[in-house]
Parts: sequence; C-alpha cells; structure tokens
Amino acid sequence: MREMRRRVGALTEFLRQETTGGRLLLAATALALLWANLAAGSYTRFWGTEVGPGGLHLHLPLSGWVADGLLAVFFVVAGLEVKRELTVGELAGWRAAALPVAAAAGGMVVPALVALGASRGALAGGGAWAIPVATDIAFALGVLALAGSALPSGVRVLLLSMAVIDDLGAIALIATLFTRDLRPWWLLAGLALCAGYGYAARRRWVWLLVPLGVAAWGCVHASGVHATVTGILLGLLTPVRPAAGEEESLAERFEHRLHPFSAGLAVPLFALAAAGIPLAAARAAVTDPVAHGIVAGLLVGKALGIFGGAWLAVRLGVGRLPAGVGWGDMLPVAVLGGIGYTVSLLVARLALPDAAAQDRAAAAVLAASTAASLIAVGLLRRRTARARAGPVRPRG
Repeated sequence: MREMRRRVGALTEFLRQETTGGRLLLAATALALLWANLAAGSYTRFWGTEVGPGGLHLHLPLSGWVADGLLAVFFVVAGLEVKRELTVGELAGWRAAALPVAAAAGGMVVPALVALGASRGALAGGGAWAIPVATDIAFALGVLALAGSALPSGVRVLLLSMAVIDDLGAIALIATLFTRDLRPWWLLAGLALCAGYGYAARRRWVWLLVPLGVAAWGCVHASGVHATVTGILLGLLTPVRPAAGEEESLAERFEHRLHPFSAGLAVPLFALAAAGIPLAAARAAVTDPVAHGIVAGLLVGKALGIFGGAWLAVRLGVGRLPAGVGWGDMLPVAVLGGIGYTVSLLVARLALPDAAAQDRAAAAVLAASTAASLIAVGLLRRRTARARAGPVRPRG
C-alpha cells in the first residue's frame, strides 16, 4: 500500500509539471491523427457513442462529455490561476493587471479582423470569426517551460494571465454566440447554485462544493449556454486568501489537486476527441478561404494584437511590464498567443455547420498552432541565450 501511494504521488507530481501537459497534448494529437486516418470508422463511432441520462439534455456523445464536461475542469483551474495572480500575485494592482488585459483585448480583436480579411468574409457567418481569438493555455505554457525556462518568472505570469483573460473572452463569446434556445430559468438556477458555491467556499463548507459545482454545471448545460462557462465562474468564486488558521488558501488546495487531472486527463482527452482530422481535410484546407483566415488570424493577428495591445497600454501609462521583463520577452509571448488549439477547436466545432468544414478548420488550427510553436521556440531560445549572458533590462 505504501509503495502504491508513493507511485501515485510521483505520478501526480509528474502531471503537475507544465512540460508534462504539453507533451501529453502532443501525444494525444498524434494518436488522434493516426486513429482517424488508419481506422476512421471506429474513431467516428467511438466518439459519437451517446451515453448518459436523458434528463437535463445529458444524453450526449462521448465527444460532448469531453468538450462540455471534462473541459470545464480545465477552465476551473484557469479561473483559479488568474484570480490568484490578479488578487495576490504579480499582477495585483490595476497597472499590473492592465497590461495582460490590454494584450488579451488586442489578441482578440486584431485576429478576428485579420481572419475576416484573409478569408474574404468567409468567416463572417455563424460566429466562425471567433475561431482564432483564443490562446491554448496548456500548450503555450508547455512550450514556454521547454524553451524559456531561464527567462524571468514575470514572462510566465504575463503569458498565463493574458491567455486566461483571452480565454475568458472566448468563453463569453461562446456563451453569447452559440447559445441555442436559451432556457432562462435553468440559467438562473445555475447562477444561483454558483452563488451558493461562492458562499459555501467562503464559509469553508468544503463538503458542499463538489455537489454544488456539479449541479451548477448541469443547470447551465440545460439552459443552452455552453457548460464550460461554469468552470470559469467556479474558479473565480473560490477564495484565494487563506482564512484564519489556514496554511494555504482554498484556491491553492483546489488548484494543487485539480491541475494533474486537468493536464493529465481532461485536455489530452479533448485533443484525442477533437484532433482526429482526415488527411483529405488537411489537403482541402489548402484552398479553403476559412482555413486561410484562421491561419492568418492565429499567426499574424495574434502576434500583432497582443504585442500592440501591450505596447499601447504601456505607452498610455495605464499598464507596466512585470519586473525584469523587457519588450524582447514580450515578442515570444505574443507569438505563443497564436497557439489556439483547445478553445479554437471548440469554437470551430460550435460555429461551423458540417463535419467536413469542422475538419478543415481543425487542420488550419493545428497548422497555425504548430507554426506558432516553432517560431516561438526559436525566439525563446535566442532570448534565453541572451538572458543567460546577462540581465535583461526592462523598458517601458
């Protein structure tokens, strides 16, 4: 028994490492591509298998359980992390927080505009223009951990906060653009349960939190709003300051326990369910204006929008770079923002009308995310070499 606990503890610690999440994501993507192209019928049948009770519209395909259910855990962790950084971390204070907010805003607006232009308007319908507005937190942080470990800690905090705020905006877009047949009473019930969760968390009624969270997720799902919104709300409602007599806050305890589950299971399973793209779809994406818009939005729009938003915030005096971070560090962060992946695939699945269009869009997301990763690795290695040679002087 002791040996089993030791092995479980070692596995949990391994899953908490940021590089682990990125590697598992890559492995799941490769497996999905192989599965979809070597045994397309079984891939489609497996993820299309419907399970679950019929009440609350919970008789879902397995891919739906992963996208709506497991991915909500990922967003709980994201909400916990961004609240901690904005409340008690390096981004506490309005000037420190203004920079990632401005970078995220630029990283949403500019990619959407670039994508619309590059697609010649093909992305205008159905909310498809929102596909390139999100940044994949797990993948981007994994690339940063692999290639930029010698850079100041503020670089990671800036990337994390910008990506989470970016994804908050993307989830808000999902809630508004892709809500079908809104059922307001279910939504009110879900919000009431979220409020109850927040109250129970402040009172430290820990035994109530999981039932309240699951019930809130079920009600929001039944309302027609995408259920991953619940994950963000629950993360933001969890206290980040320790109560009297506590060694660590409730948010820290939850993040410590949920992060291995999120990085080791939820996100890789979503990649396995969403990244199974037939080679024919990848070839068709070469001439597809929607795919052109997605690639341009992620590769060009993200870099311009994130860097430009941050520069404008500092220039206007409303934001400041984190300690030790210079504009040379901001450039790879902006390029890393072009790794759309998880949320971009989710938006593509919701916005596009048929499976073939979704596959072409997914191929474009994968191509752009891969290119952004490779470019960022080159920039990070160059910046890391300079950082090891001497201190980086922040400017602005």
